[in-house]
Amino acid sequence: MIGAVLAGLGLVGARALPDRLGPPVEEVTVERTVFTPNTITVTVRNTGPDPVTIAQVFVNDSYVDITGGEDAIGRMNSATLELNYPWQEGQPYLVSMLTSTGLVIEHEIPAAVQTPKPDGAFFGLMALLGVYVGVIPVLLGMLVLPLARRAGGGVLRLLLAVTVGLLVFLVVDGTTEGLELGREGGGAFGGAELVVLGALLAFLTLTAVDRWLRARRARAEDAGASGLRLATMIAGGIGLHNLGEGLAIGSAYAIGELALGAFLILGFAIHNTTEGVAIVAPLVRERVRLLTLLGLGMLAGTPAILGAVVGASVNNAELAAMLLGVGVGAIAQVILQILPALRADGHDRADATAILGIIAGIVVMYLTGLLVTA
Repeated sequence: MIGAVLAGLGLVGARALPDRLGPPVEEVTVERTVFTPNTITVTVRNTGPDPVTIAQVFVNDSYVDITGGEDAIGRMNSATLELNYPWQEGQPYLVSMLTSTGLVIEHEIPAAVQTPKPDGAFFGLMALLGVYVGVIPVLLGMLVLPLARRAGGGVLRLLLAVTVGLLVFLVVDGTTEGLELGREGGGAFGGAELVVLGALLAFLTLTAVDRWLRARRARAEDAGASGLRLATMIAGGIGLHNLGEGLAIGSAYAIGELALGAFLILGFAIHNTTEGVAIVAPLVRERVRLLTLLGLGMLAGTPAILGAVVGASVNNAELAAMLLGVGVGAIAQVILQILPALRADGHDRADATAILGIIAGIVVMYLTGLLVTA
């Protein structure tokens, strides 16, 4: 009955309403700008309810010839405009699009930079960048495991508390980056909504998987997840975060907004080394093979390579925003897994040491994050 009523409303309801008065509602967002010699290629999408026709385009108040976009752009559809304009490297430009109804839609370009060609060398560079900022730092951070074991069992709760602090910062950082990328995408398919959707999907999916795995276990685990399983979940959550981070890095480089340099690489390396510490924190009391540790490090680090390559080729801010949201949801689920282990024996809540460890983890991630400048 519900389906029949909704179908009837869809078929008949619109015909019973009067025609809308007033001018058409025209909303256009710029999704991508590509600079090639003497040409600016702009990809636009109609995010409004009515078709939009781009009649003329001005660059810095100068009329330019257009190739493409002759037909009206329907709702949620996109068009590619090639602007014949002798742009100069590093100069700012203002692209003004005049629609057929006289509406002016502006897009500001802070600095013009020639878009890299996606050839083999370019993708190799992106893969190398993913290794630098993802794989190597995580593996370096995991080298603290022998030192943590020598320090005694009491260090475990402190390390886990620091891990929670690191992950809390990653949640905040990933959310902030995702919301920023969502705004850059123009909102055609959602901005903040994509970040929230990705986070909820990841959180609920990992929660369902964890409950399923717990149900299959023959014995109950009073202290929560085992060390290896918890370390695997941490590595997976960090890997999803690094996937979104690599996607953002590749997208920024593809449009000339990322300046590669030794300081940038070093900053990312120091910042992400703490992720390796977070992975090995639950393994202080367990003996793990070297290949297992290597697998955990690759699980957390290699997604940065994939993200950088995909981000440089696809260059979709909304996809990057959603993947960052997925990382946020995964890490939030991992935090809930670790929290029970922060309680001291015989206590129902975390003590001052655990709270100070959480604060220390947040501060460390914040201070190392200051080294990452683009």
